Amino acid sequence: MKILIATGRLAEQTVRNAIGDHADVVVADTQVAAFITPRKLLAAIKEQICVFDSDFDYDLIFIPGLVSGNFEKAEQELGCKIWLGPKHAYDLSFVLPFAETMEFSKDVPACELLADVRRAMAIEKIEELEAAATCPLQLKKMKIGGDSRMKVLSEVVDATGLDPEALELRIRSFEMKGTDMIDLGASLHAIPDDVKRAISIARKTTNLPMSIDTLDPVLIREALNCGIDMVLSLDGSNIAEIASEIAAHDIPAVVIPDQGEGYDSLMKNIELARKAGIKKLIADPVLDPIGHGIAGSIVRYMEFHEKNPEIPVFYGIGNVTELIDVDSTGVNATLCGIGADVGASILFTPEYSNKTQGSISELKRASQMMMLAKERESSPKDLGIDLIEIKEKRRRTDSIMPSSFFNAEKSKMWTVDPKGSIRISIIPDKFGMKDGNILAEHDSVSIVGKTAREVMDTILKMELVSRIEHAAYLGQELKKAELALKLGRSYAQDDDF
Repeated sequence: MKILIATGRLAEQTVRNAIGDHADVVVADTQVAAFITPRKLLAAIKEQICVFDSDFDYDLIFIPGLVSGNFEKAEQELGCKIWLGPKHAYDLSFVLPFAETMEFSKDVPACELLADVRRAMAIEKIEELEAAATCPLQLKKMKIGGDSRMKVLSEVVDATGLDPEALELRIRSFEMKGTDMIDLGASLHAIPDDVKRAISIARKTTNLPMSIDTLDPVLIREALNCGIDMVLSLDGSNIAEIASEIAAHDIPAVVIPDQGEGYDSLMKNIELARKAGIKKLIADPVLDPIGHGIAGSIVRYMEFHEKNPEIPVFYGIGNVTELIDVDSTGVNATLCGIGADVGASILFTPEYSNKTQGSISELKRASQMMMLAKERESSPKDLGIDLIEIKEKRRRTDSIMPSSFFNAEKSKMWTVDPKGSIRISIIPDKFGMKDGNILAEHDSVSIVGKTAREVMDTILKMELVSRIEHAAYLGQELKKAELALKLGRSYAQDDDF
């Protein structure tokens, strides 16, 4: 297939670097590639490629993904398809290999189509690998350990103390974020009836595997009677009293070292659990927080997995993310990568504090990335899925400073719009997803929308503003509100974002 790439003067070199010798380039008479028109494209082709239409022998033309306009007449005149390429020239190297096998679009940029295709291919591959994976144990047909994907276990903190509506909402939000399992945290003051109630509510809310999180044998016993799927946790303080009952129910139990002790204590407790008849063991060598021996604990994980590859490993990522003032995305991804190296089977997070909101979906995505990376024997990059949310993998083409320009200045005058003020706020999604609505309140009406564009368009349509500076201000604030929703942040009008 013979391909022609149309671009502007500013992006010409970037295009040539991206495509190598896999396509030819035609440069339209415009600095900015997005301003290419059908007329400019045809003029450039006749000047640089061929004078007569009959000499034109290309099968496909990619125009920049940000170009608008109807190129159907140009297609008819040239006798070839004209499709939107990627928005940014550097993505051409990813698009071109699909040119012969994929139908691109006149409306959707190729990078967006290809992102969806690559993402779908990645998810399909993950499902294929998971179906073929072998594992030492299962929870309600969910594979744990072996070469299966690391599973995310999300703790509902103080599940035994939450009212029914709050507990149901928490569980449903975790499930929507992609958790694989639900852990019901029991408070220090919980009684058996609290455990029974929490499990009953949870069972009505989700079909996901479920664990009880307590060392209290009395509470564990009640959870066993209620049909809990897994127990967290066993140590020297409760093994003698409750381990045989767990064995009788034939469910997995997470074994931990005694308080303040390490590897030897873990191995001793595992042996005690085995002697009590527990066959489905999961070991938690305990991941220590940064500043409290994290490096030593990672070594402990590595040592345990090397000596006991058949035992699934519990990996408490929340111990780290909750105790560091850093955005959770990178921390979760890095710890998940380390977890893959040290044999982690279960990724545990409470997603409790504001700074760790989103950890469930981050860990789920990271676990998928690590599975693909392992299968490809590569680093977790260029997989079709990623966790890049703020920074850029590739920088877009920047403008250059013009030789003549005016310095922008903030106006010192502000005149109140005769149409009245508009108050802007956000209504976050109740499930904690990165979704929600923007609320714009005028004296006469309230407007709710998902994006700054649709809210602003509605404000203009309803003629709620009369001054251009007021409209510009509202556009600025509405976009801040939209970004706050997308990033899971709070928003206050006029505050710095």
